[in-house]
Amino acid sequence: MPTQGEGLALGREQNALRGGGGELTTKAVTVRRGSDKALHKSPSLQKLFSKAIIRNRAVKAFFNSKSKKPKCPIDIVCQTTLLLQYLYADMEADNHKHKEDEDEKIEELCDLIREMKMILYGTDTSEASPEACSQLTREFFKNDTLRLLIFCLPKLNLETRKDVNQIVANLQRQMVLIASDHLENNLDLMDHLIRGYEDPILALHYGGMLRECIRHQVVARYVLQSSNMNNFFDYIQLPNFDVAGDAIATFKELMTRHKSTVAEFLSENYSWFFSEFNSKLLESSNYITRRQAISLLGDILFERSNYATMEQYVSSKDNLKIQMNLMMDPSKCIQYAAFQVFKLFVANQNKPPEIIRILVGNKSKFLLFFENFMADKEDETFQADKAQVIEAISELEPCTPISHSGELFGFH
Repeated sequence: MPTQGEGLALGREQNALRGGGGELTTKAVTVRRGSDKALHKSPSLQKLFSKAIIRNRAVKAFFNSKSKKPKCPIDIVCQTTLLLQYLYADMEADNHKHKEDEDEKIEELCDLIREMKMILYGTDTSEASPEACSQLTREFFKNDTLRLLIFCLPKLNLETRKDVNQIVANLQRQMVLIASDHLENNLDLMDHLIRGYEDPILALHYGGMLRECIRHQVVARYVLQSSNMNNFFDYIQLPNFDVAGDAIATFKELMTRHKSTVAEFLSENYSWFFSEFNSKLLESSNYITRRQAISLLGDILFERSNYATMEQYVSSKDNLKIQMNLMMDPSKCIQYAAFQVFKLFVANQNKPPEIIRILVGNKSKFLLFFENFMADKEDETFQADKAQVIEAISELEPCTPISHSGELFGFH
């Protein structure tokens, strides 16, 4: 038996439902009963549902498909949230009994999402209103609409998914600075977005949202320190070109945007990170992967805040071997990028003995190689750098008896 409070709540809901017609009432009650079990499984969604159900105006609009679309940003977000809650509940319950009703609600949801985008970006005839954007932003994060959109994204059509991406991007830049605080309290969403790369249909949408969230330092730190970080080395090698490209774009954003956070990450994770970076990216059989990886490596090592990491990297003979081989890559782009990293080994004032032995032991081969290396490149800075490298290698003297190791390192 329901308690008195539950009975009153049920009575209010029934009164609200009667306003929409008998047939609609029957459908709504059926959806409500079919959704209860799913909501029971998700406490966070149940809490959201409980908050939203008391908003009589939004509830009536949800069940009355013939009602006018709301114009107030708050109403639009509330109605969008309600539709997402029911959609999510049906997904959790794996409920396919009301396909026609679900399609109708999805269509309504897509229209509301389009309206949200127009509020945030404006239209061809009117600019976005700062006040409307502020209202929408506050209501969006207060209702935890972001979580619902992320989990319900598979149900939406392609154009609406694009709209969602644009909405999420815009909300990160709103003058109402609440996005960062909201994400800090919902960092588990990043795990879901990262795993989105495992679904080729949704990967680009989730990847785009992930990069927007990484704009916030607290989010970037969480991702860098999470177990999912290691998965990027596999996502970047996926056979789907578009997905792999999006993964490397996100990876680059993670490794370059927040300087101090990246420097801290590299100092604490140097060994495993560069072991994976070298073996899976720099030595990849895929040309695109190698080209993007060597470019990113240069960005990392030339960043001043990563100076300690750079010193550690250029003190390794294994790393030197990789750069020597990449300078002989068929791709001119890769050759050039590898040279930029190689010159750090030569310029290092604190070369370990093993680095000196390799450079001196291969001196004649290096001088011959650089004589014709990218000789036709019309870049004064590059040619000056190459001349300095040649001069520095020429002046190197062995610190200990040397062994000729050119063949060992594949430098011919």
